Amino acid sequence: MQTIILAGGKGSRLDPYTRILPKPLFPIGDKPIAAILVHQLQSAGFDEIIMCLGYLSELMRLYFQDGSQFGVPIRYSVETDPLGTAGPLKIVNDLEDDFLVINGDELTTLNFRALYKHHIAMQADMTVAIHKKAVCSSFGVLDVKDGKVTAYEEKPTLNYWASMGIYVINKRVLSLIPDNKSFDMPELVQQLLSEHAQVVCFESQDLWFDIGTMADLEKAKEEFKQLKFP
Repeated sequence: MQTIILAGGKGSRLDPYTRILPKPLFPIGDKPIAAILVHQLQSAGFDEIIMCLGYLSELMRLYFQDGSQFGVPIRYSVETDPLGTAGPLKIVNDLEDDFLVINGDELTTLNFRALYKHHIAMQADMTVAIHKKAVCSSFGVLDVKDGKVTAYEEKPTLNYWASMGIYVINKRVLSLIPDNKSFDMPELVQQLLSEHAQVVCFESQDLWFDIGTMADLEKAKEEFKQLKFP
């Protein structure tokens, strides 16, 4: 089983810290985020990791090298111009029919092996890992029709499914990604839906953090300090 780790972005939401260190190398305890991720993947039975790099790629390569210290082979695909979150997949060589794709700054306890097996069982073109989120409104919310208020709810909680930025993809999907052009995962999903492809989901209630701010990083550190990683 192969995994592509997307780790080429600038992490601009965490500027200026990411000017000197790529976000996947930010520490959680005594391990970088991406090292925790690599350990989880190796433990789940993934036998090759391909890191798609761009910004500060030399630091990622220096840290992970060939992967031998992590017990799993690691190779690299480096973009010369930013290709977004889906574009880098098009330039990776020797892909298996189905492969996992994950952002290099993911912190989650998701069962990656179960996600992969679900994708295979569903014979899907793409499987998206999803997580239930709730947003509490600060306002009263009204339903309005023909200038009249038909319903009112004070500060409701709105529930929705969020993409975790973790996918399993069949390589036939790669034909939809343009060559040498920035192209993001949401665009790829929308293209697949317009083609009536088999896009399925995998529901998760596991720990999951989108590290977008230093406050997010500190919260993740607190949650993950109870978990033990070699």
